[in-house]
Amino acid sequence: MTRSTFSRRHFLATTAAMGGVAATGSLIPTRARAANLTVGFIYVGPKDDFGYNQAHAEGAAAVKEMEGVTVVEEENVPETNDVQNTMESMINFDGAGLLFPTSFGYFDPHVLEVAPKYPEVRFEHAAGLWTEGMPTNVGSYFGYIGMGQYLNGIVAGHMTQSKKIGFVAAKPIPQVLLNINSFLLGARAVDPEITCQVIFTGEWSLAVKEAEATNALCDQGCDVITCHVDGPKVVMETAAGRGSYICGYHANQSPLAPEMYLTGAEWNWAGVYPQMVQTMLDGGTIDNFIRGGLADGFIKMSPLGPAVTDAARAQFEETKAEIEKGGFSVIKGPLKDNKGNVIAAEGEEFLETDIALESMDYLVEGVIGSTN
Repeated sequence: MTRSTFSRRHFLATTAAMGGVAATGSLIPTRARAANLTVGFIYVGPKDDFGYNQAHAEGAAAVKEMEGVTVVEEENVPETNDVQNTMESMINFDGAGLLFPTSFGYFDPHVLEVAPKYPEVRFEHAAGLWTEGMPTNVGSYFGYIGMGQYLNGIVAGHMTQSKKIGFVAAKPIPQVLLNINSFLLGARAVDPEITCQVIFTGEWSLAVKEAEATNALCDQGCDVITCHVDGPKVVMETAAGRGSYICGYHANQSPLAPEMYLTGAEWNWAGVYPQMVQTMLDGGTIDNFIRGGLADGFIKMSPLGPAVTDAARAQFEETKAEIEKGGFSVIKGPLKDNKGNVIAAEGEEFLETDIALESMDYLVEGVIGSTN
């Protein structure tokens, strides 16, 4: 079920006026009083955005099918104190014992501030980097979706005629930079002369800037475009409308432009969330740090579109099988960043599981753009 925005964000203000019960965390969660588990999902945007939030909502939908579980959800919650209010209202108003605040900016400081108040509640955050010393009732999980962007890049490398591919990105955080670099390096596994132009919008979701960035990439000759924004719908439709092929991200965007859609790197939260919830139902504890890739079912690839050539399909399938075996490296030497600094020397490589990649602060050689 989904409560209204009013009941969520104004719950604490109301209870504070009645004595500050919610603010002190003194209400007992339903989970302590009943066997059933209430699970809360919080999204920074709408659940039907064809992207990041939709992928998480698909995971929530799978959890709703489980016995003994009640799901509460809240859409369009900013990465501000609003999310703290939403978390606390889900705990105190709905009795949630497990929360999934899904947006990147929810973790620090918001999850880290609220979690110590509720030691019996489990907080699971997507993309956060949990480390020793943080609250033990907090966990972070994510997937090696850079591998999916690498596969996107392979198909893009076969399909580009201009040898220019494009990337619309929200913010230069490590996960976004890894996706940009992976997309270009996948394309360069086909043709090392390919370049990737990146434009940062500065926002996770801002349709006007996303459309402007996409049009600018098309104007510069980019004939295959992907993105890392919350809702890829505008990028996909704009690029396809300009005659550029598209590679999806977060969810399957092929219905938006089926003839131009090549493939896409998708989250598979519908396969992951039920396992985490079942751990709680069984009385277990979810690990504080969880990661998984293609073989683990954390990510998946959209079906290859009708425009994909036989050569592209063959290399895509071969590389996908290699990735699923494990031990695959995207960042491997000799490799420099686009400022000429050595990232990896000859013979040096970073496996997809290397935690150092989650601190990435560079764009590789061949990416045209800046993180500043």
